[in-house]
Amino acid sequence: QVQLVESGGGLVQAGGPLRLSCAASGSIFRINGMGWYRQAPGKQRELVASVTSGGRINYAGSVKGRFTISRDNAKNTVHLQMNSLQPEDTAVYYCNADLSTVSATMVFRLYWGQGTQVTVSS
Repeated sequence: QVQLVESGGGLVQAGGPLRLSCAASGSIFRINGMGWYRQAPGKQRELVASVTSGGRINYAGSVKGRFTISRDNAKNTVHLQMNSLQPEDTAVYYCNADLSTVSATMVFRLYWGQGTQVTVSS
């Protein structure tokens, strides 16, 4: 069984920082990509940032220059440093991981965390 657990969400004033963390645990064999998505009320879930196992990073245009994704392959963790937060960044943030398990080492599927709320007040 695999779990992704996010932490670090909360309420912050506009212009402030927050750091999100996500830890993957369980019977993991290999993790390919890891990433962060967000979903605001009434909107579709959208990509925020992603990072491959080799370190290739992709950001949504709206967060470039403000957010930084990082990953610790040894600990199966991914982090999202969010600076200069704006009210439009308010959303539930989800991490995901494309991984295989010890019982099916060649079968990769996407796992999601439960989400963490980020609220930015103006």
